[in-house]
Amino acid sequence: MQKIRKAIIPAAGFGTRFLPETKAIPKKMLPIVDKPTIQYIVEEILASGIEQILIISGHAKRAIEDHFDSSPELESHLLEHGKLELLQQIRQISSINIHYTRQPYQRGLGDAILCAKEFVDGESFGVILGDDVVYTGEDEPALKQLMDQYEKTGMAVIGCQMVKPEQVSAYGIIDGVATEDPNLLKVQDMVEKPKMEEAPSRFAALGRYVITPEVFDILEETRPGKGGEIQLTDALRVMAHMGHVYAYNFQGKRYDTGDKLGYLKAVVEFGLRRDDLGPEFREYLRELIKNQL
Repeated sequence: MQKIRKAIIPAAGFGTRFLPETKAIPKKMLPIVDKPTIQYIVEEILASGIEQILIISGHAKRAIEDHFDSSPELESHLLEHGKLELLQQIRQISSINIHYTRQPYQRGLGDAILCAKEFVDGESFGVILGDDVVYTGEDEPALKQLMDQYEKTGMAVIGCQMVKPEQVSAYGIIDGVATEDPNLLKVQDMVEKPKMEEAPSRFAALGRYVITPEVFDILEETRPGKGGEIQLTDALRVMAHMGHVYAYNFQGKRYDTGDKLGYLKAVVEFGLRRDDLGPEFREYLRELIKNQL
């Protein structure tokens, strides 16, 4: 079985929940402390052993390309002023091999994946949604955990986490059959935002996938649904009905940075983990809470 060598980051959304900030700046470029959200995603992909990355962008997304491009004037400025550590960081960013393609119209995640067909070229591939940041510390990256399960099963793997019973109505929930691994389900179906009492499990699909190339033929036959969008979930359900999909409960702290509260949580918690900021920031938060109560 060929190893996963390629990964896709869909990043073409309008970011309407963060307007007016995202009128000119892609939501994926909003910083978590001093690094744009999409860079955390790229770093997870690289840490998983994948070196070929495709970012699927939309209109007014040049900021993403500029971020990962070389910047000779900035590099010269940093070199002249002896800021060698920053210079090294900037050069590392621009050395990453990233490809780009444009999703001409916002027609859903399934349509975005279709834009990657030529790049994928018949191989299985990883997908990380540009809003989903997962912190795993020194442990294995979340995408690599899914890749490990793909190598065991040879089939598509949906990244999931167990959510509380009262949270199932906010997610796509996996209907599956248990395996010998308590963190792995054989997917039979997916139920979108079920009522708590009707949920088949507490496995919620959360923005990470390893997908086999058969998905492209299915997506091409998938009729647009609500809003004229082609949904990846519809294609995965077809594959699940054929017995070709697993779901894995990956380990790590997940942040939905496409949500304002989720984004704020990410900024605070990543800041607290920083050796250079954490101690003073933690003390500031203590004083802030003390004075507000």
